[in-house]
Amino acid sequence: MDSGNRYENLARQVSAIGAVKRGLARTLPAECPGGSAIVLALLNHHGDMRMGRVSELMAVDVSVSSRHVAHTVDRGWVERLPDPADRRSRILHLTPAGESMLAVLDRRLTDMLARTLAEWSDDDVELLTTLLARLRDSFGDCRAHHA
Repeated sequence: MDSGNRYENLARQVSAIGAVKRGLARTLPAECPGGSAIVLALLNHHGDMRMGRVSELMAVDVSVSSRHVAHTVDRGWVERLPDPADRRSRILHLTPAGESMLAVLDRRLTDMLARTLAEWSDDDVELLTTLLARLRDSFGDCRAHHA
């Protein structure tokens, strides 16, 4: 297979990932849409951070991440605390309620993947995980590629 066809086939498969993402999104509770779930996961993984860092990690504009963060703050999952280094700025902090919601999200997503991939071997699941991480790393900061 020449490289043109290889990348065309890959492009089709990557486009089809949208269906996978929509399937995973359907497992989320109605009160916690995908953007909010990402904010919770980022704070859990990286710890307290400023809004700009959330935007950077989500690879979206601050206006987009602000809406997602506002949703999590309104539900008590995240709180805005004064930044000790600059009292004019705010640090986002995951609350115990946010940790509880994250546990629900993790359980739902893990259960769905386990059901959907039940016939896959452990080696295949591990390979997919490794390759998806490698693909994401290859793209780096997606915002830098918009020109």
